Amino acid sequence: MKGRRRGADLDEALLDAAWSELTERGYAGMTMEAVAARAGTSRPVLARRWDGKAPLAIAAIRQQMAKAPLHVEDRGEVRAELLDYLEHASRRALAIAAAFSLFTSEYFHDTSSTPTDLRAALTSGGPDTLGGILDRAVSRGDIDAEKLTPPVRTLLTDLFRYHAIMTFSPPPPDLRMAWVDRIFLPLVRARPTP
Repeated sequence: MKGRRRGADLDEALLDAAWSELTERGYAGMTMEAVAARAGTSRPVLARRWDGKAPLAIAAIRQQMAKAPLHVEDRGEVRAELLDYLEHASRRALAIAAAFSLFTSEYFHDTSSTPTDLRAALTSGGPDTLGGILDRAVSRGDIDAEKLTPPVRTLLTDLFRYHAIMTFSPPPPDLRMAWVDRIFLPLVRARPTP
């Protein structure tokens, strides 16, 4: 007979079960009872860790995001790094779609929170990968820092998020390449010195 799961093993099983419920039923259809049953445990065990389905849903999405880290190595060239970033982000597209289900449900009523609060909960403590790429590119002289105004600095992330939310799928490689080559880089490239 299999021993009882404890600690990190139990937490992982619970979060995996919550993720399955969230992706199959959405936030509105997810229940603490269904998550506990799927994980092969009881609701009180689940409730000792998360005091409701809102924090459980956030934890499950964060766990999935952690499985597809956005770390991008310094490749010495901003275009390659931006394409790597978008490739890594594409692996997270399902988590983004699941997060969007929170926007279209009673999540905000349950938590008395705002979309800004949800974004903060999902990204809290995570690295600013795109910011690091852009800062390296500025240091190398690839990008003009003055052109990285707030709407431009987040443009790739905004385009990605919009696509993932509207299609519930990652953008295809040719679209990601067009974003980088035809939209973003022409806006921010440093002019060569004469």
